[in-house]
Amino acid sequence: MIGYIKGKILNLTPETALIETAAGIGFELLISNSAFSLLSNAKEGALFTYLQSREDGVTLFGFASPEEKEMFIKLISVSGVGAKMGITILSAMNVAELAAAIATGDVKRLTSVKGLGKKTAEHLILDLREKVSLNSSIAEQSPAAAEVVSSRKADEDAIVALMTLGFSRSESEKAVSRAKQNGAKEIEDIIRLALQGM
Repeated sequence: MIGYIKGKILNLTPETALIETAAGIGFELLISNSAFSLLSNAKEGALFTYLQSREDGVTLFGFASPEEKEMFIKLISVSGVGAKMGITILSAMNVAELAAAIATGDVKRLTSVKGLGKKTAEHLILDLREKVSLNSSIAEQSPAAAEVVSSRKADEDAIVALMTLGFSRSESEKAVSRAKQNGAKEIEDIIRLALQGM
């Protein structure tokens, strides 16, 4: 398994990179948007790689970080998500944003990716919600993303709490939104202000 490639960049497009190693072998990789950004304006570069072998050929994929490669492997483990769709998803959002979308069940954000339908997005959330880490690695990459995840979880918990009191989801979502506009941040404050506005 080829797990890492470092060398001279012979050709680079938003979708592919041709890298010549010290042994004089040129490897062509399908790359993510993050990998493209990493290699842009550089003469040499390095990528973490995933080798896919199928009956119709062998394809090498390149990623900017081990975390991005790991997320790609998780994505293609989901039924209906092939390798090219995995790269497309990672090119549409970074690892932290994707983890946040999966953890919070944000179907709308996921289906904004070209070619990713609602049913596949729901499969992603269902299959990967427990596997996607939102703690240290994501927080290190993007503290802002981790904060967004925490905020969305509080919102969802408040909505569920209101629904258990007999309000519809639509009513609960609107009430929570109003409560946050009025400055509520902690879940207890969100619920209290939401109930006052019901």
